[in-house]
Amino acid sequence: MPGDMSERQENILNLVKKQGFVATDQLVDMFNVTPQTIRRDINILCEQNLLQRFHGGAGKVKSIENEPYTERLNALASAKRIIGEKIAAYIPNGSSLFLNIGTTTEMVARALLKHRDLKIVTNNLNVASILSKNKDFEIMITGGQLRSRDGGIVGPATTDFIKQFRLDYGVIGVSGIDEDGSLVDFDYQETRNAEAIINNSKETLLAADHTKFGRRAMTKFGHLSQITKIFTDDIADSHYVNLLEENNVDIIICKNVTS
Repeated sequence: MPGDMSERQENILNLVKKQGFVATDQLVDMFNVTPQTIRRDINILCEQNLLQRFHGGAGKVKSIENEPYTERLNALASAKRIIGEKIAAYIPNGSSLFLNIGTTTEMVARALLKHRDLKIVTNNLNVASILSKNKDFEIMITGGQLRSRDGGIVGPATTDFIKQFRLDYGVIGVSGIDEDGSLVDFDYQETRNAEAIINNSKETLLAADHTKFGRRAMTKFGHLSQITKIFTDDIADSHYVNLLEENNVDIIICKNVTS
């Protein structure tokens, strides 16, 4: 780490490493300094190739590879749990739904365990394992290639399986939401599977914590205009609030929910 880095800049860098993305407004409030000061700090860190500037903040310098599964599982666990509870509360008993790959969708699965008579299609072995504890559920696992690092099932066979269904809800996670509203992820095969879920769901529910806004990844699979509701812990950047409203996406802020 460069020796001339200020303590505040070190703290900003550590926060990005933990969260994946930080909003400028969040840093202004946290450090009680002006937006110009934060922008200058971010510029310095970007010049050293330690951060990458995004709309409304800064994030990690990479868009071709996601963080390891265990890191993603532990990051923002409380926020993801609350998002999962809110989504589960929205889904009535007797529904049919897709659940795709992601640590937040695993939280949704945990929160669904008290439901009755659900029919679930998933390409996530972790989700299937969690849901198997409820004997009242009918769980269908897609075919495809098993991705051992996170229990995801991907590939053309997965997409073909998903396309056989038309379900009430598609619950999807996302690696990032770009400035133009594009939904992006790191794995091309996984994005094709998520795209099929969107196209074969009556309602699409997007689970996305605040770090996903402005985060980039190399593969696009959809747009906010295709989403029915977004469940998130916070949206610090008014740009994304406006974008969601323009595309008629219901915004559900998930805070202060008890399990």
